[in-house]
Amino acid sequence: MKKIALSGIKPTGALHIGNYLGMIKPALDLAQDYRALYFIADYHALTTVRDKNTLNSHVYGVAASLLALGLDTERITFFRQADVPEIFELTWILSCFTPKGLLNRAHAYKAAVDANVEAGKQPDADINAGLYNYPTLMAADILLYGSHVVPVGQDQRQHVEIARDIAAAMNHNYGKIFILPEAVIQEEVMTIPGLDGRKMSKNYNNTIPLFDTPKRIRQQVMKIVTDSKRPEDAKTPDSCNVFAIYKYFAAPEAIAAAKARYLKGGLAYSEIKQELFEVLDAKFGGHYAKYLDLINDHARLDAILAEGAARARTMAMAVMEKVRRKIGIK
Repeated sequence: MKKIALSGIKPTGALHIGNYLGMIKPALDLAQDYRALYFIADYHALTTVRDKNTLNSHVYGVAASLLALGLDTERITFFRQADVPEIFELTWILSCFTPKGLLNRAHAYKAAVDANVEAGKQPDADINAGLYNYPTLMAADILLYGSHVVPVGQDQRQHVEIARDIAAAMNHNYGKIFILPEAVIQEEVMTIPGLDGRKMSKNYNNTIPLFDTPKRIRQQVMKIVTDSKRPEDAKTPDSCNVFAIYKYFAAPEAIAAAKARYLKGGLAYSEIKQELFEVLDAKFGGHYAKYLDLINDHARLDAILAEGAARARTMAMAVMEKVRRKIGIK
């Protein structure tokens, strides 16, 4: 049996090229050598998304995007988190072995507390228990299927480490129950800059979407912030936000040529932005028609996700049977 690779994506908006480089591509690549499970983390999204129509629209958008990018449901078990109810039983069990101090140190919770303090509010103002317990639910996501590896961005590494800590605590108490998962991080794409130079994130509204009309994608690319150097000036490619994205998608010879033009001078930022748009269009434009075909076919998407959930539940129920037996609950 192949080892298991698991990855989830939270449906909180349109997928962007940072999602693709940081998680989607590594996850699809791992499916070549692992038994892969890929899920849409709709219950995770409830910490911020409170409108049911918006949530479902995001779920279908994620599903259509991944399928359009070539996710092969014959090889990859693709499902919706909510369709595997065992996840919530395991979350409660794990929470009984999760030190509160561990959750206090979780990055998302600490960031929310720090933001409140900076704004002069009470530390826990407007922070819901879902955000606080988020790492425990994620640990259940990882452990429920016997995952060996989890491809994540650098900002999610801590969640895999928390899952390991909780699994180790339960294994110590009851004997071997869980596999201790490993995070898989592509170091060279840990942080993809957005339009403003900060990490590309829907939270910053600085993303380049994977799928949209060519006109809109080009408009986004042209918004990338650059310095004030003139076209004839020599420039440093490694400090340019445009090149920081371009280098992940262009061919090696094109990257080398662009570097030389930066260093020599004579390259206008508008030119390299246009080249970036053309590279992105060549990479994703051909999949756009398939995305449009899928995005409004909810019955087809539901059927695909339900089939994946049935396969995932088979694995989940086997793990839960072992967990219940070990902890003394029949």
